Amino acid sequence: LVQGCLIRKCLFRDGKGGIFVCSQGQARAEGSIFRDLTYAVRCIQNSKIIMLKNDIHHCKTSGIFLRLGAGGLVADNDIHSNCEAGIDIRKGANPLILCNRIHSGLRSGIVVLGNGKGIIRSNQIYGNKEAGIYILYNGNPLVSGNHIFQGLAAGIAVNENGRGQITENVIRENQWGGADIRRGGDPVLRSNLICCGYSDGVVVGERGKGLIEGNTIYGNKGCGIWIMSSSLPHITSNQIGHNSIYGVAVFCRKDDAIDYLAYQGGNENFNDEGEAANWENELESEGERLTSRRPISVALVESNSINHNGAAGLYVKSSEALNIIGNAIHANRDCGVSISQSSQLTRIANNSISCNSLGGVLVEAECRVDLRGNGIYDNSSHGVASKGDGIVTENDILGNKGSGLRLLQAADMKVTKNRIHSFRGFGVEMRDQIKGVVQDNVIFQGKSKKAILQQTSSGDGCIVQNNKLIAFKKKLEAAWTLENPPARPHIEGSSRGVSISGNSQKVTNVTARIAARMDRGCHNNGSIFCTIL
Repeated sequence: LVQGCLIRKCLFRDGKGGIFVCSQGQARAEGSIFRDLTYAVRCIQNSKIIMLKNDIHHCKTSGIFLRLGAGGLVADNDIHSNCEAGIDIRKGANPLILCNRIHSGLRSGIVVLGNGKGIIRSNQIYGNKEAGIYILYNGNPLVSGNHIFQGLAAGIAVNENGRGQITENVIRENQWGGADIRRGGDPVLRSNLICCGYSDGVVVGERGKGLIEGNTIYGNKGCGIWIMSSSLPHITSNQIGHNSIYGVAVFCRKDDAIDYLAYQGGNENFNDEGEAANWENELESEGERLTSRRPISVALVESNSINHNGAAGLYVKSSEALNIIGNAIHANRDCGVSISQSSQLTRIANNSISCNSLGGVLVEAECRVDLRGNGIYDNSSHGVASKGDGIVTENDILGNKGSGLRLLQAADMKVTKNRIHSFRGFGVEMRDQIKGVVQDNVIFQGKSKKAILQQTSSGDGCIVQNNKLIAFKKKLEAAWTLENPPARPHIEGSSRGVSISGNSQKVTNVTARIAARMDRGCHNNGSIFCTIL
């Protein structure tokens, strides 16, 4: 336990500072009021402080400063209405921030920067004008079990090479992204509930990175996940549903899409008392970064469930390569996957794309795609419609209400070894000036008995050969089955792609556990130290 000065039920007001602890000093403050000061508490130089059940408000800068290896416990305090951050952690400080109410600040709730660390757990952080938690300049806290809501900017922002392990938080009803990652931000965002935001669930902006895994991203008024094409995230095993626009959207910087750079923290004053903010000189070496994650060189969207979103499940307008692997993209109110711009290769492999309100996959002109091993079923328009270039191989494209595969304009596609069927449209429909090859496919005739339509003006530009046509049969006992291989997609050597429903149950359980923790808080009439233990 912390030894040293005990400060209990005192009033600190109208001065420069309340408590200053330095040079390995120790102090404990309980039940006191700190108001209308420049700052309430400043703890530096490997000192330790315990702050319990205090009221800290209307400070002219931040409420609590922790820096230069400072530590201790800040628990069950009401920290509100301060002009800068409620709690400011930097320069190697490593406190435990537990069960506080941090709200109504004129800037962020908590900032962690300049190699600051800390455990930020089970706090209620709400109503702040900037990010509820702001991590930057190699700040690397553990953030878990917090309830971050109704902020006027992002719930959690990770910028300027910030990191952090952000797990099992409830992030809801914030004005901007539930989580906002950009400019080298590289966090682990895992098993959070990010819901009911007034913008996007997660924003990965310019040069953003990070692992976004196992989150439920639900009911946001923008996109589920908004990605800038210059970023490099790994997005895996998330439930992304019932968002008002796209489930996942990838944009170029030069687009007219909303630019989020201006809103978040650009004017935050990270100096305190005139101290120069030379955090770049204190950054940890690359060798100290987390090394347990699988390295990626292309943005990766894999093993997610993307369903019931208000526009396309996955929308791509990008100048960079993208891998879309092993997702379930279901019942979205536009196409399953829409490739509007893709000057680099977009790889779409081993996905289940079904029951979307328009087509399964739409590829616009001058886009490059590799569609491989997908199951594209029961969409309300064409299974695959392409005006672009690329490869369509070893897919099952069945039961769609338009044509199975539709090639238009100057499409240049190599279509091989697919199983294709349409109830009412053509199996394969080719029009305009298309080029390429359509061969070695199995084409099941639908009720219309339309197998292949070729109305092209490019002469021998498209080669159609060695396709197997299977006639429509009315008898139920003669119904087709997909064998050798079985119905796609196939997920090789991994349970990820086939465990989406299990992952959904896991996320539901995590969410229930978080909610229970939020309800209990620290108000159990027991010792705060017993709560920690």
